Amino acid sequence: MQKSLKLSAAFLSILALCAGVALQRTVAQPQTKKLNVLFIVADDLNTSLSTYGDAITKSPNLDRLAKRGVKFDRAYCQYPLCSPSRTSFLSGRRPETTRIYNNATDPRTNLKDVVMLPEYFKQHGYFTARIGKIPHDTYNSLVSWDVSEDADPSAYFVPDEDGSEVADRTKPPDAERMNYRGRTGLSRDALLKQLKPGDEGGVPLTWRATNTKDEDEPDGNTARRVAKLLEANQDKPFFIAAGFHKPHLPWIAPKKYFDLYPQARMPLPATPANDRADIPAPALTHHSGDEVLTDAQRRQAIAAYHAATSLMDAGVGILLDTLDRLKLSDNTIIVFIGDHGFHLGEHGGLWRKLTLFEECARTPLIVVAPKKRANVVSPRLVEFVDIYPTLAELCGLPAPVGVEGLSFARLLDNPKQAWKKAAFTTLARRNLMGRSVRTERYRYTEWGDEMTAELYDHQTDPHEFTNLVNDPKAAPVLAEMRKTLKEGWRAAVPASLRGAATTGATRQTGKLEVIRSPHARFANLPGYWLHSMGSNHMTLKSTRAPRPLYEDAVLQAPFLRDLSWTQTATPIRSTRTALKEKQ
Repeated sequence: MQKSLKLSAAFLSILALCAGVALQRTVAQPQTKKLNVLFIVADDLNTSLSTYGDAITKSPNLDRLAKRGVKFDRAYCQYPLCSPSRTSFLSGRRPETTRIYNNATDPRTNLKDVVMLPEYFKQHGYFTARIGKIPHDTYNSLVSWDVSEDADPSAYFVPDEDGSEVADRTKPPDAERMNYRGRTGLSRDALLKQLKPGDEGGVPLTWRATNTKDEDEPDGNTARRVAKLLEANQDKPFFIAAGFHKPHLPWIAPKKYFDLYPQARMPLPATPANDRADIPAPALTHHSGDEVLTDAQRRQAIAAYHAATSLMDAGVGILLDTLDRLKLSDNTIIVFIGDHGFHLGEHGGLWRKLTLFEECARTPLIVVAPKKRANVVSPRLVEFVDIYPTLAELCGLPAPVGVEGLSFARLLDNPKQAWKKAAFTTLARRNLMGRSVRTERYRYTEWGDEMTAELYDHQTDPHEFTNLVNDPKAAPVLAEMRKTLKEGWRAAVPASLRGAATTGATRQTGKLEVIRSPHARFANLPGYWLHSMGSNHMTLKSTRAPRPLYEDAVLQAPFLRDLSWTQTATPIRSTRTALKEKQ
């Protein structure tokens, strides 16, 4: 008995000792610190950057950023316009689901309960803040942040040549920053009055060099305010967003940035004389002010765009310097994007956005993440809807529900691994819906139907000058690209990764209506849209399945006012079984 007690006592002593050692080990191990996120968005920025091989633009800070992380060479927005694109990457949903096709529609119209990207981080204990344009300006209040502040409202002003500013009469008085020299210039309101019927894409091309300092410019001001936020919140996990306005029009920057780009040295885009002969009319945008530009003015405009880009790049440098100074670089994920691309006179005089050509759909994307690859390029296709799930995974958060993208976190370890085979971009043009699919070699675009289409081979034609749709030799490729577009984004994900691609909201029974606008007609049932085939016919398309459920359902426009839709277990091939007119 005594021996048994001694053994028991010895056992308890050993147990206590082990527990003490375990406790010491537990205490000794520091708790894993959450990764921070710095999300940087530039406005109207194409890939005319030195890190993307452009020989003109001076963007040393983006060069510096790319050396720290992974530069994506084939990153694509889902819609080439500010609000639709931003709504898409903030929600992780595609335009066919958000149904935001212009800057005038409230993003919450169809996304009432959707948790936006910064809100998701806020729910998981992050301090969230934005300075500048992250959602489209008009809708900043529709996304919840701990701190939410607009850019300097002079971002849209065209100042006098001496550098003075003008109050923007399109904003409420309490939002105006009065000009500091008492002089006047040209307001955005005055610029908009110059537009003519049919003009697309915003204000006329407008630029001016100023005598201001960087900190007096809206983007310089934004960078410094974000730097203060980083310093004030360095001891907590944060998701902080910097929304730079440039190189959005008007192209205003201090004279020193214009001096980087002598106008006489600015090359004009090389375009074949017959370039537009094989381009369908809906593929082209129009702005009357662009048609009267002289070659000298075109060179001035290109120089001004690059000057505005260099001003924005300087703001990026301030943020990188701040992270380094605060010793936050090793614990902060940095994502840099442009919300969509921008034309600089290509295809015989296209400017601004609102096309499905490569210059508009392709965008810069640079991601820096602790313990991931650095100074490498990924040639794989990624989309803006992928950003939301990627950041969630990198920060160890649960996979967000309902997003329609695929986390590309693994590409930060292996940038060349097998990945999705296609990226998709959408654009509403007048009464048509344009849909474009990009593979690593080809771009295929449909405007309303297969009869109005474009096919480009980027291996031999990187500037998309030759439409191969009617080339008999391209018939096999054309058939494959049509199939890829029809099957949609889910089918573009490799089979081995389809479990990682989260799905959108499940299909539901609901009312199907047609919303008429100057641009297009669309269904308001989540996940479905009306594909225009002319003024009298439409086809109901689905983004929810590997193949469109209603690819044969041709609807007569007069009967689209009040229809109901019922989910069925099998693919529907008959209009009568798919849709019933309400009595």
